[in-house]
Amino acid sequence: MVDFTDVRAAASRIAGIAHRTPVVTSRTIDERTGATVFLKCEQLQRMGAFKFRGAYNRLAQLDAGERRAGVVAYSSGNHAQGVALAAQLLEIPATIVMPRDAPASKLAATRGYGAEVVLYERSEENRALIAQGIAKERGATIVPPYDDERIVAGAGTAVLELLEETGSLDIVIVPVGGGGLFSGSALAAHGVDPTIAVWGVEPEAGNDVQQSLARGERVVIDVPQTIADGLQTQSPGEVTFAVLREHAAGIVTVSDDELIETMRVLFERCKLVVEPSGAAALAAVLSAKIPVAGKRVGLVLSGGNVDRARFASLIA
Repeated sequence: MVDFTDVRAAASRIAGIAHRTPVVTSRTIDERTGATVFLKCEQLQRMGAFKFRGAYNRLAQLDAGERRAGVVAYSSGNHAQGVALAAQLLEIPATIVMPRDAPASKLAATRGYGAEVVLYERSEENRALIAQGIAKERGATIVPPYDDERIVAGAGTAVLELLEETGSLDIVIVPVGGGGLFSGSALAAHGVDPTIAVWGVEPEAGNDVQQSLARGERVVIDVPQTIADGLQTQSPGEVTFAVLREHAAGIVTVSDDELIETMRVLFERCKLVVEPSGAAALAAVLSAKIPVAGKRVGLVLSGGNVDRARFASLIA
């Protein structure tokens, strides 16, 4: 199983490659929440999301033969771009399976990093099976979006950096899709201080992790209908669910309207452009889903890959 030593090793591996993203504060947000809030700005990471951390950590550990054969990934956007950029930097052929309804900007960016894109119908086809077929045919390595120890360890480096900068925190809150960011963040937080409460945030329409924890087993839901395209997962991973069960203080949900309002607050008050999925952690705090008054709270703004037309229409 992945643990805190893996997160520290990943931090050394990506040092000088991944950006050490800034931590931002806002007096307005502090006043609204009654807390001291620190925002880890992963929308300013290379390719615009935390996903680059895990992707690079995974690909950097491939041997020479695996690198020649290439990698295959499946993603609605941010993992796609993370793998594509990491593969470009490491000179590894990459093929990415993406849904036809993925944001145009994410499709364009993935192709722009030099990856081959294979499109599929999200509601009709299984992306993992498509990727497995391509990998088998080419002898390539599959790089899953979250259910991989090295992906988890890389994702955790964001919260490790956050804690190095802020010092002691009472609460850490992150968005939850398949659980890769949560798992890495929890391992990082509890490796530094086991008393930190680590919370996850899902969209109301896609609370597969919340349901899974309540039942004590992984559940599978229909494709969530939400503007948070990065959180449209149907089930937590096997690796990530094990970490979630051990480390989660709780999982809460936010509505699309709450995500939009949070995007507006971040733009107007902090001058930050964040995609819907990336706003989830702060949305939970601003809508009082998690009790934070009087606490020191670290949040991960997980990504900012939203095209200008969609961003403008959402916050208008």
